[in-house]
Amino acid sequence: MVPFSFASQEFRLGASRALHWAEENALLVADLHLEKASFFARHGQMLPPYDSRATLERIAQALRETGARRVFCLGDSFHDAAAVARMEPHAAGMLDALTRATDWVWITGNHDEDASAPGGTLVDELTIRGLTLRHIARNGTAEREVSGHFHPKLRVSIRGRTIARPCAVASENRLILPAFGALTGGMDAADPAILKALQPARSIDAIVPAGDKLARFNLWRAAA
Repeated sequence: MVPFSFASQEFRLGASRALHWAEENALLVADLHLEKASFFARHGQMLPPYDSRATLERIAQALRETGARRVFCLGDSFHDAAAVARMEPHAAGMLDALTRATDWVWITGNHDEDASAPGGTLVDELTIRGLTLRHIARNGTAEREVSGHFHPKLRVSIRGRTIARPCAVASENRLILPAFGALTGGMDAADPAILKALQPARSIDAIVPAGDKLARFNLWRAAA
């Protein structure tokens, strides 16, 4: 994981799309969308039914790598309100073990605002060290926040080919995390909806881990 500073705090961003908050020894993940495959299966679109297991295994790996003792899930952790009831026993057991082993906080999102919390604490949003954790960025203020919701992906054209990678998107006061779930698509990081969500800003960058460094790509800059 690669260190960087944001809102006067020290973080590390990894290729797994998890964010480690050093001062809080916490792992931040957004948009798990657990049980997305079973949701689509109920509507006739058959997908491999292992997305929850794969997502939770990646969280467990990130916890081992960072030693984090807290987990903040920034909304849309479940694909719908009935997702918990559909979880197969192995994934349900993994989730139970993870929420027992850590101080686990579920922040509600638009997909799971009516879902029950299987262990851990359920909140609408949370402010720690002057940094607000929520699902959808709240623009128009100078508030410092970390959020999810948009599933940003950076698209870069190289030698006639377009390469897309999940990325974080940051302004001076706002940071949007990439979607962590195994079955999550993505929105172009430069989409007007994302740029609007981060206003007011002087500059907006996409941030992508690249080995032991962070690559930054400017998406928008205020007129001089």
